[in-house]
Amino acid sequence: MIDPALLRENPEAVKRSQIARGNSPETVDVAIAAESSRREALTAFEELRAEQNAFGKRVAKAPKDEKQALVAQAKELAQRVREAQAASQEAEEAFRTAVDRIENIVIEGVPAGGEENFVTLREVGEIPTFDFEPRDHLELGEMLGAIDMERGSKVSGARFYFLKGVGARLEIALMNYALQVALENDFTPMITPTLVRPDIMSGTGFLGEHSDEIYHLDDDDLYLVGTSEVALAGYHKDEILTLPESGALKYAGWSTCYRREAGSHGKDTRGIIRVHQFNKLEMFVYCDPEQAEAEHERLLALEERVLSSLGLAYRVIDVAAGDLGASAARKYDTEAWVPTQGAYRELTSTSNCTTYQARRLDVRHRPEEGGRTQPVATLNGTLATTRWIVALLETHQRADGSVVVPAPLRPFLGGLEILEPIA
Repeated sequence: MIDPALLRENPEAVKRSQIARGNSPETVDVAIAAESSRREALTAFEELRAEQNAFGKRVAKAPKDEKQALVAQAKELAQRVREAQAASQEAEEAFRTAVDRIENIVIEGVPAGGEENFVTLREVGEIPTFDFEPRDHLELGEMLGAIDMERGSKVSGARFYFLKGVGARLEIALMNYALQVALENDFTPMITPTLVRPDIMSGTGFLGEHSDEIYHLDDDDLYLVGTSEVALAGYHKDEILTLPESGALKYAGWSTCYRREAGSHGKDTRGIIRVHQFNKLEMFVYCDPEQAEAEHERLLALEERVLSSLGLAYRVIDVAAGDLGASAARKYDTEAWVPTQGAYRELTSTSNCTTYQARRLDVRHRPEEGGRTQPVATLNGTLATTRWIVALLETHQRADGSVVVPAPLRPFLGGLEILEPIA
């Protein structure tokens, strides 16, 4: 949820953000009207309740012969209070419905437009070249006995797979390496639930126009998460946090993730680029809103550090407003070069959600001792995921189908330096 004060005091800024996202600015006018009605209804309720309290004291002190008439008036007043309370609650719900249609306010400098309007901030590393015809990650994975799509489909359907042998070991090594980097940077490791309640999923902003991407268990009214960001955002719901001296509370959530991939029929159907289930290590930060942009740069730097250390060529893009999720005020994607596709493909992203999620989930802190509480800012960033295996296999392949293991992963693979094709 956006700051109601910003809605009242600077509605034009909110409209500019909606327009940049490709949304209707009329949603702002509707929310302003609903907010005005909410305030009026709340004031009317509070005034009647104050009148009721005062009248109650009058009844208590009244002579016996006057009380009967006063009690009748008190009952009438109580009914008016109940009606005013109901009207206030209805106005509050109408306001929440209206304001929830307004996505987070984009940060100044975020490019306007849709998916194709991103801005490339930098390209890092040397794009690999080969003196042989490179194989794609699925062919390599099958030669290595690392990926089995056929049996994944037999067991679970399209876009499911088995990682086995060195494939399973490679993913675990990748996750452990990323976790080591997270620990070195003061993140608390977390293994998170992968099923969450509707209020948690909604609170993070994932039940908007892309809700068809999410698996829902109707009988239990629980959602399967597409990222541990959801569980980590809900971890401190309805709490007042004491932030550490560094100003940031940092978690690294390791979880399996699930996505329906609705609307992606025919896209990346080969291999493990776009699948329904995968593993991910996600960084999540709670901090003072004034530190949010600096924390965002730090998350991006960690993502780049891991990509570079694994010998992957990549680029960083500033995602356009119309391609942001509802909760993100700015998002950077890092995309690794995939040789057989001759293109950069997203491996990580990091988003600054400012106070949008915290307001919806009521996560606050007290900036000054004895002062008023204020919403925190939340940020997230991916440090490793199954999709990385695509770029790793294709980038480090050799002519015979073997693959060189990047040095940082070798300690997590028992010193293994080369993945060899199986007989």
